[in-house]
Amino acid sequence: MGQARRVRLAATAVACGATLALTTLAAPAQAGTPAGPGTAPRAAERAALPAGDGWGSATTGTTGGGAADAEHTYTVTTWAEFRAALAKAGTAPSIIRVKGTLDALADDQGNARTCEDHAVPGYSFDQYLADYDPTVWGYDEPVSGEQEDLRAASAKAQAAQIMAFVPANTTVIGVGQDARILGGSLQIKSVDNVIVRNLTFEDAYDCFPQWDPTDGEFGEWNSEYDNVVVHGSTHVWVDHNTFTDGRHPDSEQPRYYGRLYQQHDGLLDIVRSANLVTVSWNVFADHDKTMLIGNSDSAVADRGTLKVTVHHNLFRDVSERAPRVRFGQVDTYNNHYLARKAEVYGYSLGIGIESQLVAEKNAFTLAPGVDPARVLKKWKDSPVTTADNYVNGRPMDLLAVHNAGVPDEILRPDAGWTPTLRTTVDSPRAVPRVVGEGAGAGKLR
Repeated sequence: MGQARRVRLAATAVACGATLALTTLAAPAQAGTPAGPGTAPRAAERAALPAGDGWGSATTGTTGGGAADAEHTYTVTTWAEFRAALAKAGTAPSIIRVKGTLDALADDQGNARTCEDHAVPGYSFDQYLADYDPTVWGYDEPVSGEQEDLRAASAKAQAAQIMAFVPANTTVIGVGQDARILGGSLQIKSVDNVIVRNLTFEDAYDCFPQWDPTDGEFGEWNSEYDNVVVHGSTHVWVDHNTFTDGRHPDSEQPRYYGRLYQQHDGLLDIVRSANLVTVSWNVFADHDKTMLIGNSDSAVADRGTLKVTVHHNLFRDVSERAPRVRFGQVDTYNNHYLARKAEVYGYSLGIGIESQLVAEKNAFTLAPGVDPARVLKKWKDSPVTTADNYVNGRPMDLLAVHNAGVPDEILRPDAGWTPTLRTTVDSPRAVPRVVGEGAGAGKLR
């Protein structure tokens, strides 16, 4: 994809950000100034995805804002500055350095705000619970009426506050070891050539989940906001980040109507014909719906896209979707799946409609009580390639173990393609050590 195409795609992000009020930004870094306190390492912030490093390196490759000039290099310390920098960046290559914690719920002056501050007048959660109690409303119809309308309006107000749209040709990088985005949702939407590195993404928290009585037999609470979403974008590299629920873990959430009050969606979702993405050296921790690649069985426009490489990531105590795949040609290798809590573990690799998942040379460390047959999960009939994976330090044929242990979910072998875009491939026996030492925010060298 050429520069002209990138410019056209970037216009979408600029339009999305046009309504954001531009606040005073930290002064752009001066060209030629040596790296020092308060700056990201120059080599890291200008780095491109190496050739051959996964699907993100295909065709034109992923360079992000590596060619940014001084005018398009920003250091931001508040959420307002961050969103203003994204809006100001335009179509030119840009680097945005994140320093310290950016609180997405804070106002433009950096003052902390709560969920109640985003609720519109008249909305009452107590009244919402009373109005849509299944003993009153039932399970046959989606909720509607005044309180649902007010909930939706409150949710819209929160979305306007916490979403940040990344334009094309941009690198977003954390400074030092403690750069963090708290409560924000990074939107990489309909653009090309984006890099996100060295950040902790914590707690993209939905203040106003919706009750859906028609979701399953007993209804469910459904939330919005992924920490990072790659939506219809191409050439994206997500590297050396940490994703966590932080201050609001699902395990501490209450239950209403007998169902978990779910206030988190995905950590990193790749959807809506996104393509040519590399996800490397990240930590995904203590979460339920971790990574979705392809969001709907009916999204047939995704055919031929969703080419994603997932390598050298740590999935620590996540329940499911690591990843769950629809349609995509996805290469997962050299990841460490650490499941220490049998009570929260569901599965690791989800095989969905028309998916072509290759899972090779990964390491699984499973607690007692976690059946290795559950590592794979069949959602729809699609072939899968598994080879040279280790479970608790020993080689295991994941496909054979799954088919023997879950005979009503038989999976077929051979995803029908052989990945070639790989750089360093480690022995699966070494993966827990290698990934433990190198993955996550603050470990970028």
